[in-house]
Amino acid sequence: MSRILTNKWFKLGCVLFVYLLWTLWIGSWWLLLGVPVLFDIYITKKVHWAFWKKKGVEKQTKTVEWIDALIFAIIAATLIRMFFFEAYTIPTSSMEKSMLVGDYLFVSKVAYGPKLPNTPLSVPFTHHTLPFTQSTKAYSDLIQWPYKRIAGLGEIKREDIVVFNFPAGDTVVVGRENPDYYSQIRGQEAAIRYVAQEKGLSVTPEEAWSIARKQIWRENEIIARPVDKRENYIKRCVGIPGDVLEMKDAVLYVNGKKLEDKDKMQYNYDIIVNSPFNKVKLQEMGISMEDINGGYMGNNHYVLPLTVEMVEKIKKMPNVLSVNHQEDDGQIFPYSPNYPWTRDNFGPLPIPKKGETIDLTLENLPLYDRIIGAYEENKLEVKDSVIYINGAPADKYTFKMDYYWMMGDNRHNSADSRYWGFVPEDHIVGKAYFIWLSLDKDKSFLGKIRWNRIFRFIH
Repeated sequence: MSRILTNKWFKLGCVLFVYLLWTLWIGSWWLLLGVPVLFDIYITKKVHWAFWKKKGVEKQTKTVEWIDALIFAIIAATLIRMFFFEAYTIPTSSMEKSMLVGDYLFVSKVAYGPKLPNTPLSVPFTHHTLPFTQSTKAYSDLIQWPYKRIAGLGEIKREDIVVFNFPAGDTVVVGRENPDYYSQIRGQEAAIRYVAQEKGLSVTPEEAWSIARKQIWRENEIIARPVDKRENYIKRCVGIPGDVLEMKDAVLYVNGKKLEDKDKMQYNYDIIVNSPFNKVKLQEMGISMEDINGGYMGNNHYVLPLTVEMVEKIKKMPNVLSVNHQEDDGQIFPYSPNYPWTRDNFGPLPIPKKGETIDLTLENLPLYDRIIGAYEENKLEVKDSVIYINGAPADKYTFKMDYYWMMGDNRHNSADSRYWGFVPEDHIVGKAYFIWLSLDKDKSFLGKIRWNRIFRFIH
């Protein structure tokens, strides 16, 4: 048996079997060019592929052995991260109470099928920026591959917790990434229109947008990022292709049916007290110190993110005078007078489906302009009230990809699809699968570990 296992032809056969299965999975016949390489490595040995080793020397130096082990580890880890699973950390409270800040989890790439990198030339174990730098790219744009997703175990379902590349992260203001580039322009645009109004001047939204954009470009360093190098976000998928979403008084409906139990969601509440809260008691309820300290508005007024269960507990506290669901405010996607929606009241909103053809009008264009122009890479223009796509007049459009609607469980503290719209299928990274560690930043030493969340599958 040992002679068989050490036989070079047997080794080649095993490696070729796995390699050909991998080639079939990826679906790229270009990988067959690697077969002669494997044949030479195991049989002919004409090329010195392991150039860091001394040829013909059985016992390598310790340094060479370390280099050999390091190269193998980097290649193995890169393939695992690319095709199977990747570690991820929850950085914000947008998914509380489902996911907590300090949760460390594994994201399954095979759940929906791994997507091949758009930008294959990059520094191992980095995302978009080199460590200890602010804007130095950790990748090269020299090679750009088109979107391709290989076979997975299933498809995205409603209420899956999904990791994806941030759709509005294609353009970034260096050093001022939050809020995103487009939100910063909208804020600057609103300020310009307000000043113009105060001075009795007339400025159209288009003119204000152009002025705001030029000002941000003039005052900041602006960079662009390919899809796979945009920030990773994690949210709950509440709308899949073909669904129609509507939110009424903070309750979400999909295809006319209530989707979720509002009791499990978290919303902001205005709380009036006659004396300050005991912070320890609030922490025991599951409210973070960041929310407690940041939620005190002065004059015995708090704004805290709470579940329905927390609201009932707070109402029973002797120092509490009133607890009210925070008023809905601020316009959301698509930021158009045609759609005066808010975070707690919007829709009906149809979710685009690959192959679906819609009637395209000036009224509904705000819903789809970013899909048509940015995500599906068409030249979109409006001239004399006529829509042009790639230079031709258009009154219909057929979607090239599926789209999804993502929202955070912490409804009033989540930058999600309500603010930047649909998530294209080529932005999907994977499914949140397993929490392997959870640390509470408000605690110290062993008290930081949330033992009840360790080794827990995510549903």
